[in-house]
Amino acid sequence: MTTVATASDWSRAFVGYGALPPKLRVLHVTTLDRTGGWLAEALSADSAMVVLLDEAMGIAAGMSRLRDEAFDAILVSHDPPGLDALELVEGLRGAGADEPIIVLGQASEAELLPLCYEVGADAYVCVHSATTRLLIWQAARAVQRAQLERDHRRMMQAEQTRLRLEHEEAERLLQEQRHLLADLETLYREHGGDPEGASACLLNQALHSSTACDSRPDLPEPLVAMYREMLRTYVIMGSGNLATEMNALANFLVDAGISTRETLQLHLHVLAEQVRGLGARSARHVMTRAELLLLEVMVHVGEGYRLRYVARQHPPRQQMLPGFEDVVPSEKPVEEAISD
Repeated sequence: MTTVATASDWSRAFVGYGALPPKLRVLHVTTLDRTGGWLAEALSADSAMVVLLDEAMGIAAGMSRLRDEAFDAILVSHDPPGLDALELVEGLRGAGADEPIIVLGQASEAELLPLCYEVGADAYVCVHSATTRLLIWQAARAVQRAQLERDHRRMMQAEQTRLRLEHEEAERLLQEQRHLLADLETLYREHGGDPEGASACLLNQALHSSTACDSRPDLPEPLVAMYREMLRTYVIMGSGNLATEMNALANFLVDAGISTRETLQLHLHVLAEQVRGLGARSARHVMTRAELLLLEVMVHVGEGYRLRYVARQHPPRQQMLPGFEDVVPSEKPVEEAISD
């Protein structure tokens, strides 16, 4: 059975535990022997809240009304063997009905309340000892709990959808960076790098596999571990307190002769590990911090290689010793100077 469980606007509007909704539409499932006229009179005599009470005689009539209409709450009279409310409630819950259900019976609450909870009912009211106001409050509280549960489910579904979209976006960004790595590999090959064909294999994997760059890069384990720890710390703390560590990492990369292509491959490998380890947590913060880390690392590595290039193009020159600044060096060849 498929039911449409939507609370009325006036029952949805009330919040808090100190107020009643102005109206509730309630379905009362009862038997032919015990009609609910007495209940309608009792509810109409209490002015605390307007209850629009509809009756359904028997289980079949009640199921038919629930299939075609929406109610804020359901009252079920427990009158076995004519109407076993426990079996009806269990059947409704098994069919997917999420309306609040309150069982009305003649037994004491200590006897039937636990059984009602076990089959999925929201409350039990003994008609011999309860007052009309108690029934009204039980119905109002049940409606409120049901609405809170619906809102919670919607929020959880929205959160799961948001996390799924974030992980898909993270994977898309990783794929774009893999294509960038493939472009760098192409340039590397065009300039004579890796002539044995290993580069071509890496390029083909990067273009045709979404997890190609997730494979372990051919780099020293201490370097991979250092970058992994740097990324974890950067995600938590940012760059404010990692200037010394950033310089040390950049110097390590430059000293080891790691190219920007290999640095990007290292970054993608470690970042893919981090994203896979997030599980149901958000990936947006990790991706944002990882992009900033990659930018800083590339800047430091590029500056390190630039300084080394400048030092190679302009090596240090030997300065004249004090007192020899005015001595003009001989322009004769060494052989002539020796012969003289």
